[in-house]
Amino acid sequence: MMHPLRKILVGLDGSELDSMLIEFSSFLARTYDAENVYFVNVVKSTNLPTALVKEFPTLLEDAMKERKKEMEKKVIEHFDMTLPSKVKIAVEQGDRPSKHILRLADKHNIDAIVVGRKQNLKSSNVVTQRLARRAKCSLLIVPEKDYSCICKLMVACDFSSDSRAALEEAISIASKCNSEGQQTQIIALHVYTVPSGYHYAGKTYEEFGQIMEENARKEFKKFMRKVDTKDVKISPVFAFDRNYDTVSVIYDNAMKLKADCIVIGGKGKTASTALFPIGTNTEKLISRDANIPLLIVRPKHKNAGLMELLQKI
Repeated sequence: MMHPLRKILVGLDGSELDSMLIEFSSFLARTYDAENVYFVNVVKSTNLPTALVKEFPTLLEDAMKERKKEMEKKVIEHFDMTLPSKVKIAVEQGDRPSKHILRLADKHNIDAIVVGRKQNLKSSNVVTQRLARRAKCSLLIVPEKDYSCICKLMVACDFSSDSRAALEEAISIASKCNSEGQQTQIIALHVYTVPSGYHYAGKTYEEFGQIMEENARKEFKKFMRKVDTKDVKISPVFAFDRNYDTVSVIYDNAMKLKADCIVIGGKGKTASTALFPIGTNTEKLISRDANIPLLIVRPKHKNAGLMELLQKI
């Protein structure tokens, strides 16, 4: 099974989105019995003229202290301080928030990074993409939305070890939620297509599509034999991708089935895949202007040596 998320790092930016992220981090801390929750706000660097630095030598330092006080106030207002989790707040200065977040994630041995997604703001996606490519832990992307509970998780399953890790993480979340009286269920979504050259089998497009679905159902049964469901209800859904657009099929099904969160496995960290840290579908899901939280599951301590190099780029 997946390692529990004992240490969570939340990236704040000083916007209105922070309040929602802090509240959502309370839910995560309670769900995972988190030991530590770190909040970090990276403030854009300011280069003052030398004359001003001499005249106001503590200006930047005072501004950073003031920002930290603002962050502390927000956390106290929106985080459930009755939880046993230890809360720490940091304010740093820099032009690349992702670099600071990754450094802190390494320093504190973080299990999951939580960041917000602002609707129609490309700069937010750039930071998120960098984190998804270079983080050595799981990443949860939360859009601007109010959250009270998670009742339905949708896991993208292609029967790989990555999707198994994603499913096990979803089971951990659902099991904890259910133990607290919620009714959380999991939808295991498998997207299948018809391969090129299908007509050589003497079958029509629709007939071969049926064959692919039947095969997927058999593979799903084999796949589930290795998974401990912890008595969580898991409903398989098989979706026919006719337009070879897996990401749209995943998102459309999440909307149709009213999923509260999409869970997907991050690409494995082997020597051969070190330069491609996340899969194509995962990257496209991150780029999509979606209003559903996305959890990219990445087991820790399975990173190739090149990850350290990538973080410096």
